[in-house]
Amino acid sequence: MGLPPWVAPHRPLPDYFGESCHRRYSCVVKCAQSLYALRLLHNHGMSDSSLKHVYKAVVLSKLLYASPAWWGFTSAADKQRLEASIRRAVRSGLYAADDPLFSELVADMDDNLFANIRHNPHHVLYKLLPDKTEHTYIQSLTTFSFLFINC
Repeated sequence: MGLPPWVAPHRPLPDYFGESCHRRYSCVVKCAQSLYALRLLHNHGMSDSSLKHVYKAVVLSKLLYASPAWWGFTSAADKQRLEASIRRAVRSGLYAADDPLFSELVADMDDNLFANIRHNPHHVLYKLLPDKTEHTYIQSLTTFSFLFINC
């Protein structure tokens, strides 16, 4: 005899990072579906430059969403899967081979986020930064006498 339909079975709390990685994997799958849709648009005559813009605006933005928050918790296999999605876009002609890799894009976003936090005292995370310290260095003012020899 099973549980009545109105009683939910006991389910443990989800592992936050595991759930996040699962969502990231499903996002990669959805982006692969978007690549298929972009190929269909290409077959129906959309220009290559427009397709590249759509790829960066839709697919790449989905993959990079909140990446500074989750990138450090991503496994090596998931990172390879994300890099593979970029390589697939390169093969499809939607992303240039000399454009930055996924890991470089994430590093750039992380640097931009930190710079925004550091330079904006009204940022929510600014108060978590350590206090600024000023270092003063005393330079010696000794003079050196050089002897120049005429040759």
